[in-house]
Amino acid sequence: MIGLVWTTEAGRCMALGLAEAWPRECTVHDGPVREQLAHAWEECTSIVAFLATGATVRLVAPLLSGKQSDPAVVCVDEAGRYAVALLGGHEAGANRLAERVSEVLGAQAVVTTATDSVGFPGLDMMGFKVGNPERLAGVSRAMLDGALVAWKSDDQWPVPALPPNVGDHPAAPHAVVITDRCVRSPQASDLDVAASGALVLHPPSLVLGIGASRGVAKGEIAALVDQVLADARLAAESVRCIATADIKADEAGLVEFGEERGWPILTYSAAQLAAIEVPHPSEVVREAVGTPSVSEAAALLAARSRGREARLIVPKTVSARATVAVARLVPRGRLAVVGLGPGAADLRTPRATTELRRAAIVVGLDQYVDQIRHLLRPGTRVVASGLGAEEERARTAVELARQGNAVALIGSGDAGVYAMASPALEFASGDLDIHMVPGVTAALAASALLGAPLGHDHAYISLSDLHTPWHAIERRLYAAAESDLVVCLYNPRSTRRTHQLPEALAILGKHRPPDTPVGIVRNAFRDAQRIIRTTLSALDPDDVDMNTVVIVGSSSTREVNGRMVTPRGYQWKQ
Repeated sequence: MIGLVWTTEAGRCMALGLAEAWPRECTVHDGPVREQLAHAWEECTSIVAFLATGATVRLVAPLLSGKQSDPAVVCVDEAGRYAVALLGGHEAGANRLAERVSEVLGAQAVVTTATDSVGFPGLDMMGFKVGNPERLAGVSRAMLDGALVAWKSDDQWPVPALPPNVGDHPAAPHAVVITDRCVRSPQASDLDVAASGALVLHPPSLVLGIGASRGVAKGEIAALVDQVLADARLAAESVRCIATADIKADEAGLVEFGEERGWPILTYSAAQLAAIEVPHPSEVVREAVGTPSVSEAAALLAARSRGREARLIVPKTVSARATVAVARLVPRGRLAVVGLGPGAADLRTPRATTELRRAAIVVGLDQYVDQIRHLLRPGTRVVASGLGAEEERARTAVELARQGNAVALIGSGDAGVYAMASPALEFASGDLDIHMVPGVTAALAASALLGAPLGHDHAYISLSDLHTPWHAIERRLYAAAESDLVVCLYNPRSTRRTHQLPEALAILGKHRPPDTPVGIVRNAFRDAQRIIRTTLSALDPDDVDMNTVVIVGSSSTREVNGRMVTPRGYQWKQ
């Protein structure tokens, strides 16, 4: 819950506005402000205080106990101009909360954490658990100061871009180690890092497979798990989940153990478990639950979810009423295919921006890279190329992701519409985590500028015959024309391809009248934007180039108050 604390009428009105925008997420407190804050501190995970920052600091100071347990605190000024992340910027989520508040109130989010201010990724915000928080501030400070920081990882995890001073620097006085091993007091000899101490980050790489007899106690499971992890020198912080047979989904001791440790429990049927080859099958277990293995098979099955590669690193260990095995999943690369929209910054989705900042490598057409270069984190590697290299860009992005990197492959509009998603997905295999980020297409941008020409059924057809034979394009044009669809023409004309557009218009003209409305939009929502409203017979091909979208109306499309409109068809209900 988000506690909303206020002291003036203006603050109360803004608090009510947030509560309305975020139903079931907020509690609007009342009464003396000191009591409001005290109640919110106890009851909520986040607080938005409509107070001066100085007053808030004085009020919360006696309540502070530690960054792992204190709620996030965001301050909003009396005029609602600024949303300041005051406390818990990273771990508690105040930075993101400030952004959410700003979106509702129209305020400016103010983020004060040092790494966010300079565009560096927070070391505690990469999806890893910090094994020794006392080292976090020192290593982060070294990274900010430009001091060399060694980066050591047991596996290649797809992390965001790191500044140049963080990387393969074996003799660096500071270090970051990503490992699922249990390293309480890391030393240089132990971690192969030349540092007296290192910040240890534990990735979510381990799966506990647990089998249990009916009635097993939580304490027995806990003791066995702790023994297994300690003997194998594995970090409990790297356990991502527990896996077991579905007949154990209601086993009280197991359920209580999972809840106590904060580990979700995944369950599988006996048939699913029996299909997994394990090193220590048991006929006794098969007779009891219908599969020769529970702990080993469940650990492997959960670790291999979504086609991941996994290894059994601790075979089953047995106590009186429980068995435990441990599997380690192999991290794999991350490929985000990102649609940037038509070009205007405010039409680029927030998710696209997030993915750009999540990437260590960005691959794209040079002119699109130029649009977003300022959004990239320091240290981001850029692989840019010119027009006509679409397949090369897709192959490059996929190969870089296969190497374990976090890669963003960018394109204009929506990446899935005449853009980079198709070739990338054709080249990619199941060994990548792929994230598709939709964008505002050129057709939607052009339609918005023209009015509502896509208000009813419509078709997109590319006139480029570089990859599609012209006779196939002609068949599609005839089909769209005969079906009386609004037609949105992509890639309508280039300096070398000049005959396609007149031929396409002639085909469409065989099935709709000469005065059919046509919209031409060049460079939608970009510099040199140009909008032409004309008709099928009056269209001048010289007004069209590769940066243009042409929308040809259907028989029902008409001009209404200077706007191109295709009725939805409600008149047929009368």
